[in-house]
Amino acid sequence: MTSSIPGFFQGTEMPSATWWEALWPDPAGVLSATGFKPGMNAVDLCCGDGWFTLPMTRLASHVTAIDIDAEQLDFARRRLAETGVAGCDFVAGDAYALAELVSRPSDFIFMANAFHGVPDRPRLTRAVAAVLVAAGRFVIVNWHQKPRETTKVLGEPRGPRTELRLSPEQTIADAEAGGLRLTALVDVPPYHYGAVFAKAGQ
Repeated sequence: MTSSIPGFFQGTEMPSATWWEALWPDPAGVLSATGFKPGMNAVDLCCGDGWFTLPMTRLASHVTAIDIDAEQLDFARRRLAETGVAGCDFVAGDAYALAELVSRPSDFIFMANAFHGVPDRPRLTRAVAAVLVAAGRFVIVNWHQKPRETTKVLGEPRGPRTELRLSPEQTIADAEAGGLRLTALVDVPPYHYGAVFAKAGQ
C-alpha cells in the first residue's frame, strides 16, 4: 500500500511477506484467540494481502475482504486462488462506507494493524456497528503502545511509528464513542493486543 491512495489510513502500509509471516506464523490462531468461530459470516476489513483472509475463508460461511488498495486485493485474491479456497468476495472501497460494501449483516468484523491510522475512529466504529448482527463482534488488533525500536521482527524494528500507536484504553474509548462496548481484551503475542467489541446494549 502507499499513502498516495485517497482515503488511505496513515501508517498502515502492507509489510513484506517475509516479516509478516515471521510475526504471525499462525494467523488462524490469532483469529481463534479473538473469537472467530466456524460458520460465521465475516469481514476482513483493510485486509491487505489476505494473510488473515485465507484462514478466515477456510472456516467461515462467507467472507468479504475489503481494502482501499486494489493491488493488495489482487494479491489476496491470488493467495486464495492458489490454495483453491472459495467463498470470499473481494471489494475495493473506503472502510467508512462499509454498509455500501457488504451484501449481508456480519457476525465477525476483523481489523488488524489499521485502526491506529484511522483519522475518525468513532466514525469508523459507527460504520461497523451498522452492519453487525445483534450478537456480532468487531475485533481490533493493534500494536501495543511500545517504542517502535523495541518491537523487532527478524532483527529490525517493525510496525507504525511510536506516536501512532494506541493503548488499549485509547482504542476502547474510540470504539465506545462509536456505539460499541468492550467484551474482551486478549494478548496477541508478541507485540499486539486484540480488543473485542459488541454493540452497546447487546
